[in-house]
Amino acid sequence: MSRTIVLFGPPGCGKGTQAARLRAALQVPHVSTGDMFRDHKKRQTELGRQVEAIMARGDLVPDEVTNAMVRERLGREDVAAGALLDGYPRNVAQAKELASILAGYGRKVDAVVVIEVPDEELIRRILERGKTSGRADDSDEATVRNRLETYREQSEPCIAYYERSAVPTYRIDGVGSIEEVSARILAALGVS
Repeated sequence: MSRTIVLFGPPGCGKGTQAARLRAALQVPHVSTGDMFRDHKKRQTELGRQVEAIMARGDLVPDEVTNAMVRERLGREDVAAGALLDGYPRNVAQAKELASILAGYGRKVDAVVVIEVPDEELIRRILERGKTSGRADDSDEATVRNRLETYREQSEPCIAYYERSAVPTYRIDGVGSIEEVSARILAALGVS
């Protein structure tokens, strides 16, 4: 049985941490757009060279480039049984493209997991992470607030799109220990 799950949540909610735990429990790969961008850049593929040039200018990677990377990644054998998608889709156009990509492989989005954390907790977490991550976008509160606003503007409409499309959508309280949040997600997905 194929199991394709989309993980949503604002920056700092713990998507990457939870994806690692879910990957083990569900036995499907964690597919992150950030990882895909780095992989294509490292392998110096045509898509990787495009991404490198775009990011060097400080621009966002356009949907068509991201969609092409996702299409290539979801065509690999290791995701035939499903995947945990993290960082994609980021907008409704990408959500529609994902449906088309998966349909081409005879699959669909089986569930959406939304990790919810209050803004002030997210800001606290990210600024704390910024002390050790070395990421400039983790160290400035104004930048963090801008990232949260971008998430609300672009990604939250995707959640409504999936809810309207009758895709099982689970809103998970992301406050608590890593283990508590994992247990909530697995219970919502019916995985013991």
